[in-house]
Amino acid sequence: MTHPAIELIGIDKRFGAVHANKDIALRIEAGTIHGIIGENGAGKSTLMSILYGFYEADKGEIRVNGAPVRIRSSADAIALGIGMVHQHFMLVEPMTVAENVLLGAEGAALIEKPLEHAYAEIRRLGRDYGLVVDPDATVGELSVGLQQRVEIIKALYRGANILILDEPTGVLTPAEATQLFEVLKELRRQGRTVMIITHKLKEIMAITDHVSVMRRGEMVAHRKTAETSMAELAELMVGRPVQQPVAHTGATPGAPLLEVAHVTVADSRGVVRVDDVSFSIRAGEIVGIAGVSGNGQSELIEAISGIIPPTRGQVTIAGKPLTGDAAAARLQGLAHVPEDRHRMGLVTAFPAYESAILGRQDAPKYGAGPLIDRVATVTDTADKMSRFDVRPQNPLLKTANFSGGNQQKIVIAREIETAFSVLIVAQPTRGVDIGAIAFIHEEILKQKALGKAILLVSVELDELFALSDRLIVMCGGRVVGERATAETDHNEIGLMMAGVDQGRAA
Repeated sequence: MTHPAIELIGIDKRFGAVHANKDIALRIEAGTIHGIIGENGAGKSTLMSILYGFYEADKGEIRVNGAPVRIRSSADAIALGIGMVHQHFMLVEPMTVAENVLLGAEGAALIEKPLEHAYAEIRRLGRDYGLVVDPDATVGELSVGLQQRVEIIKALYRGANILILDEPTGVLTPAEATQLFEVLKELRRQGRTVMIITHKLKEIMAITDHVSVMRRGEMVAHRKTAETSMAELAELMVGRPVQQPVAHTGATPGAPLLEVAHVTVADSRGVVRVDDVSFSIRAGEIVGIAGVSGNGQSELIEAISGIIPPTRGQVTIAGKPLTGDAAAARLQGLAHVPEDRHRMGLVTAFPAYESAILGRQDAPKYGAGPLIDRVATVTDTADKMSRFDVRPQNPLLKTANFSGGNQQKIVIAREIETAFSVLIVAQPTRGVDIGAIAFIHEEILKQKALGKAILLVSVELDELFALSDRLIVMCGGRVVGERATAETDHNEIGLMMAGVDQGRAA
């Protein structure tokens, strides 16, 4: 009888008062793709971090291929054939692909021979698993999808037969996600074992053989994927039936609150990233921007929110031209949920109560003069955490210690709970579980009902269709089409995103 690739028996882990993993039992069959799902803060990442040696369990047993093992570091995990691809990649961007793959695995005093071997292995892995990438490419110049390939190659180069992927499609385009699934299927065909931590139930149903469900630190269910459904898994995750994203409803918009006129943005090298973009959003209206990542959406958002100045054109907020920076935009009534919460939305080294007031720290309720009223700020943050179901509800906890979805809730609570007329929301549910998605969508729709103008940017077409009244499609930095959401479909928008159908641009 073949031993399971991984077996966890009675795994328990606490962080102070937080009981992250409670007597976890998990069996991963060799040569399968196994999904692990659960709400934000359910303990999934902690469990995988124990398996990869970032943490050591307080009690319990780990078996790899039937043998009891002790994993005290990632080096121990790697030696046992376990590799991990993190949600936020562990790459050195100025270095080449080959240098990143070799980093930490040189194995010789002189670098020439190991580097030569790395080149050969990168090319072989590319052929064998569909992981083709140029060994000489600088990592920082690669797309997110190719950077993820480098991470997988790194793990395989170190001999991983068991591969853990944490939210692997959270930053990928639909096309990149499809390519990743083909890679994972090939890994399975060749006998390797894959574990996927994800919130996306469609992906679980599409790619996995088995799925395990965690809730509030406990393992609550195991299912063969072919014998379950998205509805059952969603209910197991949150402990109650989950309402699917709200269907599109018509708008009764008022006067324009956000006007973008002929905005062009060029980067430091003079390359045009946004090319003559114009549109407006009225009070009580949600306009979605659809497009494959890297087609100018990020630069457009930064220009509208005052982070970068446009090369040409004008942004008007509530009838007043924006002439200053992001602070000036906030004063004019603009709230902004950025697409990358780590780079632009939070300071992860700060306690949560400080991250919860970033950009708003001068408000009178947080203190007077240069000093912040700590008691008032902590109390205010605790109130927000309660209303937005942030877990754990501890304003004093370091921001880095919250799961990605709970970090996102902190950002959204901060922006929505201030006075504004225009809201920019970029990738609002990236890395967020299905229960929180419904909550965030409901909050966005509440702001629409209150007469706010909302610009929604998302790589999730389902999300754009569920919330938007109109869709603007960007390709190559330009607006290539505009549609009323009720008068189009995923296929038409997808073709426009690819630059195929530009004939009916509004």
